[in-house]
Amino acid sequence: MALDLEVNGKRVSVDADAATPLLWVLRDDLKLTGTKFGCGAAQCGACTVHVDGEAVRSCVLPIAAAVGRKVTTIEGLSSAVGKALSQAWIEEDVPQCGWCQTGQIMSAAVLVAEKATPSDADIDACMSGNVCRCATYVRIRRAIHSAAAIAKGGGR
Repeated sequence: MALDLEVNGKRVSVDADAATPLLWVLRDDLKLTGTKFGCGAAQCGACTVHVDGEAVRSCVLPIAAAVGRKVTTIEGLSSAVGKALSQAWIEEDVPQCGWCQTGQIMSAAVLVAEKATPSDADIDACMSGNVCRCATYVRIRRAIHSAAAIAKGGGR
């Protein structure tokens, strides 16, 4: 069945079963491989994307639920907040293996867009659904604080 979506600001049509998880449509049909498969049960956060500006787990979201909504993947995260997060992630040397990082950044982007100066508690609450096997949580928190400052124009 052909389904029409808006992904990263572009209209696309995919031929997929309506129950297919969004993750597999993004990766297999649209070749947007920045979104990662982690657990397949919405527990690790590696597959996080934005749907209408909200962080969602694409491994369990049926593609039919994304029809008529705006989907943003890591490849389309071009906002000032996205750029600030990218800069901060590099400056804080966050990734080790890197598998979870796109999901971490996508979750952090929603937080920083909604809260100009997130507290440690805000960060912990927002990021609690994102698992990092390498345990770079301290660097992730520092990077989110740094990105918030950069996004406000204050730099580090």
